[in-house]
Amino acid sequence: MSYEIVHEGAFAMLKVQMNPGETIKAEMGAMVSMSSSVDIKGTVDGGLLRGLGRMLSGEKFFFQELRASRGPAEVLLAPASIGDVQAVELDGTYSLLVQKDGFLACTEGIEVSTKMQNLMKGLFSGEGFFIVEISGRGTVFLSSYGAIYPIYVAPGEERIIDNAHLVAWPDYMDYKIEKASKGWLSSVTSGEALVCRFRGEGTVLIQSRNPGSFGQWIKSFIPDSK
Repeated sequence: MSYEIVHEGAFAMLKVQMNPGETIKAEMGAMVSMSSSVDIKGTVDGGLLRGLGRMLSGEKFFFQELRASRGPAEVLLAPASIGDVQAVELDGTYSLLVQKDGFLACTEGIEVSTKMQNLMKGLFSGEGFFIVEISGRGTVFLSSYGAIYPIYVAPGEERIIDNAHLVAWPDYMDYKIEKASKGWLSSVTSGEALVCRFRGEGTVLIQSRNPGSFGQWIKSFIPDSK
């Protein structure tokens, strides 16, 4: 199997070349185009409980499973949002924690499940009490709103990131939710009420745009109905 990310940036799309018998798993509704040699079906992947867990994290209950059943095949996949696509290689030594709507597709050998956050993170992270956890060996393809940008946090350093701009981070990194400023008034009036403080060595993937802010911007053009 080989892949290429085309139109990187705001309107990225994933092109996958599959050998006979190979399978790729994708978010429900992600298929744009596929060869006639591909069979596609919906799958819960992991059973009912895992499917319900994904729903609680904001993801879909079902996945698409695309298999090159009758010879070599090409598949085009795209996320629902206007944004980027990035591949991350997992070697089985750690899990990747991913924000809502951040999962696009993965190769065989990858498991997509959910992880429960503690009370503080669940209430204030913007992701709820359940977050997507991706593990195993293989390639996972992430999607974002806007471009994806990596931020490396060196050993002993800390980095503050607006929680609405998070895409993914390794599970061995420590993070906590806190006010952007020392006082609540300063935090609220700055427009940055809550942020995530990351520490420990690792790379955090962020998105260049805030989906919530975009929604508010669109809403400002909609006249009030009376």
